[in-house]
Amino acid sequence: MDIAPFALERWFAEVEHDADIMLAESGIRSLPADRFDTDPGALDYVIPTNGDPELRDELAGRYDRTADEVLCTCGTQEANFLAFIALMDRDAHAVCVTPTYQSLHELPRSFGSVTTVDLTPPRWTLDVDAVADAIEPHTRLIVLNNPNNPTGRYHAEETVQALYDLAADADAYLLCDEVYRQLTADPLPPVASMGPHGLSTTSLTKAYGLAGVRFGWLVGDQEVVERAWQWKDYTTISPSLFGQHVARQALGRREQAILRENRELVRDHHDRVADWVAAHGLSWHDPVGVNGFVTVPKGFRDGEVFCRAVVDEASVVLAPGNAFGFPGYFRIGFGLPTAELTEGLSRLDEFLGAGR
Repeated sequence: MDIAPFALERWFAEVEHDADIMLAESGIRSLPADRFDTDPGALDYVIPTNGDPELRDELAGRYDRTADEVLCTCGTQEANFLAFIALMDRDAHAVCVTPTYQSLHELPRSFGSVTTVDLTPPRWTLDVDAVADAIEPHTRLIVLNNPNNPTGRYHAEETVQALYDLAADADAYLLCDEVYRQLTADPLPPVASMGPHGLSTTSLTKAYGLAGVRFGWLVGDQEVVERAWQWKDYTTISPSLFGQHVARQALGRREQAILRENRELVRDHHDRVADWVAAHGLSWHDPVGVNGFVTVPKGFRDGEVFCRAVVDEASVVLAPGNAFGFPGYFRIGFGLPTAELTEGLSRLDEFLGAGR
């Protein structure tokens, strides 16, 4: 099995360690551990290894599913990986909407074959007919990230329903990575609630500010979830006990306060970055979530050249659009702490004003 290098992660590995400000982070700023009870007791495996039955039952209710249709995982990345390996083989095909987080198309490609369907800039609209045309006799998955990373596009409910219908007609599944869904004030219904052909993945990372607990879940058809659980026996065996302990709290009485606080921060930071984008004559599609995909300033060949100059001269990390297959853009993240965002934008102002 071959897999392409993860371009964005290799970029971060190269530049993030020595830079002062990380302005490409794709999640909300992390909450301090002292907001939670951090003593789960004996540090054992989670038993059963697919997650605590009561927690799975609570999660299932959010999707109109049963506890047996929920698998708790170590973050969204593992949830996606397990879904792909449960459904894909060398004869299987997937249709993936891009640009998106690289693993959402590279993982299924490593197991089978993939056709990508690009969103159309500048509004990053999705041509549902193009997805329909890409479906093959052996298509097992249509893959969507909604709200989208890196563009911030939030596809409308009727668009998602159209994709679901295509998957159902092909006897395939629509897998939607919904990790940013709770950052919008009025979230769409999750894909797993749409019917038997819907699969949802998410975690406590991007919307809740709890990346370090490494806790996520896959929801959908029981047969798919059970196959994914069989593969999980060969990966992490069980989710994190500590992560599950914090998850119970974050998804319990604390949830609304956490989401309200995080959504308020996102609204404020979004407006700050929108003003910055306009002030420099750049453009983006007004994003939902904490990522904006911004046009590269004039005078730079592409996103990588621009982002490398920024990190070298301003010690600020941005994400080049090259890593997403769109070199004319760069990704900026605005979920970080306010003081860091303010300093990062100030350094970018100085960089872009230095005779450029």
